[in-house]
Amino acid sequence: MPQKKNYERPLAQNKKAGHDYTIINTVEAGMVLTGTEIKSVRARRINLKDGFAQIRDGEAWLMNVHISPYDQGNQFNHDPLRNRKLLLHRKELRHLTAQLSDKGLTLVPLKVYLKHGYAKVLLGVAKGKHAYDKRETIKKRDQERQIQRALKNYE
Repeated sequence: MPQKKNYERPLAQNKKAGHDYTIINTVEAGMVLTGTEIKSVRARRINLKDGFAQIRDGEAWLMNVHISPYDQGNQFNHDPLRNRKLLLHRKELRHLTAQLSDKGLTLVPLKVYLKHGYAKVLLGVAKGKHAYDKRETIKKRDQERQIQRALKNYE
């Protein structure tokens, strides 16, 4: 079995986003982190569950993402819930701004991973689901599982 690349193994994943939102589009962005933050991220001490991203004054910001303080950080530790700047090309920012101008769309962090030693976040342009959409998604997933089980038992 081929070994997975580093950036294919997420350090943190937002599984709730797939349940609560319909992901329309994804974009990869770099994160501006302090020294103790990147050490905590590498130790997988990051929580994306309630996080979101905003575009303000031509810059993208990651909000409400909890990165636990680094254990050996002493006085240089960071605020766990501080807003973090996201690194995107100007063209990507304009494209995202145009997409987010539609009503009901938001920017949600889906996963955080390392790529060539740099922390990256995969952002999804998402539209909120209603309760009946969520039930439909669960029903489809259960049907696919049953089909896979039947095929596996048939072989």
